[in-house]
Amino acid sequence: MKKLRWQILVVAVTIVIVALLLLSQQPISTPFLPEAAPGGIYTEALIGSMGRLNPMLDWNNPADRDINRLIFSGLIRFDAHGLPQPDLAESWGTSSDGILYNFSIRPNAVWHDGEPVTSDDVIFTIELIKSSGSFFPQDIKDLWSQIEIKKFDDKTFQFKLPEPFAPFLDYATFGVLPKHLLESISADQLATAEFNLKPIGTGPYKFDSLMTSGGQISGVSLRVNDEYYLSRPYVEQVVFRYYPNAATAFDAYQQGEVLGISQITNDILDSALMEPTLSVHTSRLPQMGLVFLNLNNPTVPFLQNVKIRQALLLGMNRNLIISRIMHGQAIIADGPILPGSWAYYDEIEHFDYDPDTAANLLKDEGFVIPAGGGDVRAKDGQFLTFALVHPNDDVHTRIAQSIQADWALIGVKVDLQPVTYDSLVNDFLTSRNYQAALADLNTMRTPDPDPYLFWHQSEATGGQNYSQWDDRTASEYLETARIEADFDSRARLYRNFQVVFAKELPSLPLYYPVYSYGVDTQVQGVQVAPMYDVSDRLALISEWYLITRRALEQTPVPTVLP
Repeated sequence: MKKLRWQILVVAVTIVIVALLLLSQQPISTPFLPEAAPGGIYTEALIGSMGRLNPMLDWNNPADRDINRLIFSGLIRFDAHGLPQPDLAESWGTSSDGILYNFSIRPNAVWHDGEPVTSDDVIFTIELIKSSGSFFPQDIKDLWSQIEIKKFDDKTFQFKLPEPFAPFLDYATFGVLPKHLLESISADQLATAEFNLKPIGTGPYKFDSLMTSGGQISGVSLRVNDEYYLSRPYVEQVVFRYYPNAATAFDAYQQGEVLGISQITNDILDSALMEPTLSVHTSRLPQMGLVFLNLNNPTVPFLQNVKIRQALLLGMNRNLIISRIMHGQAIIADGPILPGSWAYYDEIEHFDYDPDTAANLLKDEGFVIPAGGGDVRAKDGQFLTFALVHPNDDVHTRIAQSIQADWALIGVKVDLQPVTYDSLVNDFLTSRNYQAALADLNTMRTPDPDPYLFWHQSEATGGQNYSQWDDRTASEYLETARIEADFDSRARLYRNFQVVFAKELPSLPLYYPVYSYGVDTQVQGVQVAPMYDVSDRLALISEWYLITRRALEQTPVPTVLP
């Protein structure tokens, strides 16, 4: 019995030891990482109302363009840096002289009804662009009227330009339309076609249905295109709902009706930033605010002096304008090419607010405060005073008043002249009947950075070179860049142009406005990039996702060397 009790004791101790060892071990778990998965519905509040879901007719309706961006495709698209990327066109090539462009359509590109996309669709769409039925601007119609189109086969074709024009690819982003569905409709009847309410495209999402309320269209529902020629989007369904303004859209978000707001305007910005579940994304718009200086107006000869122009720029508190008047919804501008563009040169000279240096520059040029005091400086009987014409809306008026106050601190007297924006352009800028003008340059929907129209000397009379800047060196850079097909060569030319612009300051750059929109935090994969159109916020929607799944984490296995 004693021997047996000893054996039992040994077994019991052994069991206890094994149990303790097991308890001391960490539980074995398989590591998983969340990854995007298909599914979910994304609902966005659009500011505005529906017109027609047709890229020929959406030029003046951003709400339509937002939806058309997902339904239709262009031959090419532009990335965040303004570089062309394949879209419907699988590839393209350019002749060495920049005259010929050969395009090849993707073999797997099909319409939402299953029909293949062909060269005939592209040619048919261009004919519509040129017609009176399209809403495209006249200059775009004129350009396509000068281009010869040659079809090689169902998937390849050629554009022949009358002369080299490097920004041409800007014009190849139009939404292609299906010839087999629209060829029986005349161009002047296109605006009333049923197609505009039940569109068929080639984009990542298909038209699903219209939503109505009180007899009005209140929204549009899209579903994923399983046959999309690029990566299939994760979000299964996208629903757009229309709201009259950002405030009602924000209220809809707070009520849980939508997950996104297409635009966060200044009146709701503070509230949106305080909303814990709303991510506010901000992106640079393709616009620039500036003060045009008329360099060829004999009534203000001092504006031809570059030192005076430098003093005027140094004497403006642009940070204050952006923070107090624009609620931070802009960034300081240093030149006429947009930051984020492949052509932007960030080494150009920057002018920070420095009223003391500005005053000293004026003194160095012989301007002095009159002996009796006062804010106006004079030189040889010429007073340093001029008129600043500006748009009469609230924001531009406050900006003009801020500039007026800043320049008064350095002894420059400015008389403000508020006018409507149409009058500013037609009665003052176009006629060159002004001394200085506060205005905005808008390059929406033109990702190519070409600033030729605004600063080349040939545009000084009758064109859009409103400052009448006549600089041969700068003009040569712009001329060559406009016909140079190589992006590296063009970038060097635009870098040189920006250096000359910053040195000469033919006009005074103020700011680049930004665009803000909101997306709920449960929507993942949202990326922010510089915009060339407000619908660019949806350019990467294929990468957004609402649903995740667990994926096994791959643990690297060390390589054993022999």
